Amino acid sequence: MTKAAIETVKFKRHRFLARFPKDYLYSPAHFWLAEVEPDLWRIGLTNFATRMLGEIVEFDFEVGPDGAVEVGQVVGWLEGFKATADLFCVASGRFGGGNPKAFDDPELVCSDSYGDGWLYQVQGKPDPQAVSIEGYLELLGETIDQMEEKPWQKPEIGP
Repeated sequence: MTKAAIETVKFKRHRFLARFPKDYLYSPAHFWLAEVEPDLWRIGLTNFATRMLGEIVEFDFEVGPDGAVEVGQVVGWLEGFKATADLFCVASGRFGGGNPKAFDDPELVCSDSYGDGWLYQVQGKPDPQAVSIEGYLELLGETIDQMEEKPWQKPEIGP
């Protein structure tokens, strides 16, 4: 999945500007899901999530490869300059492990979030609440509007 191969949709709301892959699914918790093989989902953070967390300095998982996972389950944690957060699973099935490239270079989670910066994989089914790009951009617009109204309240990244 190279940047050149991914068709994107531009989004702008207030001071937030980003591009999002058109054919991915998106969770309400600001994760993206890309099907890389039948029922094998690669999962990462959206540009919005990485902006809220700041530069990622490290992350790890509490679930081992091939472990059973469910939507909403805490599967690990990550630490950014702005916040530390639990990593929630946005698919049900078998945990396929973390991204070795991102373990070696956590900056990829932000700098190439839709490419080499993915976090983990799951063999199974995506979160039933995951939506297409159109649904996610609607949700994101509402989230950003709420932040503009109440800037002291940061949105949560997770279920």
